[in-house]
Amino acid sequence: MARHGAVRKAEAVALGAGAKREPAGGRAAELDRLIHERVRLGIVSALAVNAALSFNELKGLLKATDGNLSVHARKLEEAQYISCTKSFAGRIPKTEYRLTAAGRRALERYLDHMEALIRAARQG
Repeated sequence: MARHGAVRKAEAVALGAGAKREPAGGRAAELDRLIHERVRLGIVSALAVNAALSFNELKGLLKATDGNLSVHARKLEEAQYISCTKSFAGRIPKTEYRLTAAGRRALERYLDHMEALIRAARQG
């Protein structure tokens, strides 16, 4: 029965119940579904530890296809979590990504949330 309680507590944390309140919004923090997806989490995490990465570097790190990486990067750009700079090296196009301040804050919130979930699951 104690295990069942731990699972419920972990679910409550995952859904935002009992989590830290956001100062501006006043509602419980929720899991950032935008970052939670595997490829997008990989992009944001890789950019958190690198000043910038090219499209090909990210593609290699994440073992993603061109189309898959493109779609996920665009979603992060639209949320202003990453910035994209396109240029040319001679005639070869180069796309470079950087994590924005908003993206870094979103990743920190996401990691805090996941740490709380892990603590809640282990305490049960």
